[in-house]
Amino acid sequence: MKLSDIAQLRLRCQHLSSASFQEPVEVVRWLTAVQSQDYYGAQWALGLRLQNAVAADLDSAFNTGAILRTHILRPTWHFVAPEDIRWLLQLTAPRVHIRCGTGYRQLELDEKTRRRCQDVLTKALAGGKHLTRSELGKALHEAGIKNAESGRRLTYIVMSAELDGILCSGPRRGKQFTYALLEEWVPPAPERTHEEALAELTRRFFFSHGPATVYDFAKWSGLTVGDGRIGLTLVQKELEHAEIDDQTYWFSPDIPPESNNPPRAYLLSVFDEYNIGYKDRSAIATDAVSTQLGNMGNALTYILVLDGQLIGSSRRTLQKETVTIELNSFVPLDPAARQAIVAAAQQFGTFLEMRVELDWQQNG
Repeated sequence: MKLSDIAQLRLRCQHLSSASFQEPVEVVRWLTAVQSQDYYGAQWALGLRLQNAVAADLDSAFNTGAILRTHILRPTWHFVAPEDIRWLLQLTAPRVHIRCGTGYRQLELDEKTRRRCQDVLTKALAGGKHLTRSELGKALHEAGIKNAESGRRLTYIVMSAELDGILCSGPRRGKQFTYALLEEWVPPAPERTHEEALAELTRRFFFSHGPATVYDFAKWSGLTVGDGRIGLTLVQKELEHAEIDDQTYWFSPDIPPESNNPPRAYLLSVFDEYNIGYKDRSAIATDAVSTQLGNMGNALTYILVLDGQLIGSSRRTLQKETVTIELNSFVPLDPAARQAIVAAAQQFGTFLEMRVELDWQQNG
């Protein structure tokens, strides 16, 4: 195996080059956790790995609780499967709490105060209620919790309750997100020991994201490199590995087969697991492209991938019945490459059930 092989293998392991799943929860279960602070971008990340899915299918899965959204792994939202949420929280939430420590101290949210807030939220949601963030803030305010009606303090209070397994996502109310009590919204699931949970997370990461290194695992999981090494000792007999440029890459011995006619190009959310799931992206992007993408900062929302390599950016603008997709390649494109990118954009329009208008920027 060479470094140049890794991109194509990851496309297959992540089921991008052969969308084979039927249900949204199957994708989430395979990837274990799908970064989703951009809800619509995360919908598309799942849609790309499903057969003939449209955005409405993802909304339905979310609103019925077939997939959940909560803070897990790192201090951001992820989609998770209901049967995985408890053991993932038990394994990763302590590390996320540590990373939130500065915010807790700045906002005067010690453990006693957070527990008091959680009692208020539990009472407000009990009995199957689903409340928006602002409604949770109102309940905290009425209970005498200061500066909790909105803003950063409310954000940390709610995130802490998610990390402690009190809250998780409920169904959306129109375009607003609601919260539910995890114990009321999520069916019970078997418990795992810490060792079992660590082994399972390690196994799933390298099966779904491989070939990858222990440093990729640590960055993705929010755990330490030491945790990753322990996890590998537990499951390494189930994995293959290759030494490339003084790095050990671990991967499944049964990488999904390539489809007969795989896509050449992909329009991905910047938070897609293909991009965000690794500490080192040298296998999928040149230094020059990485720098150009990094310079875009928060303006970067979608990326272009061609033959497994990041080559540019894109941006979508929604109208009533049309989505305008701005395409900006940082590398020269021949006619076949341009056509592949057009096909990827049309696939996005099909998912949204909208007509596509393309806006090629000068680099394209």
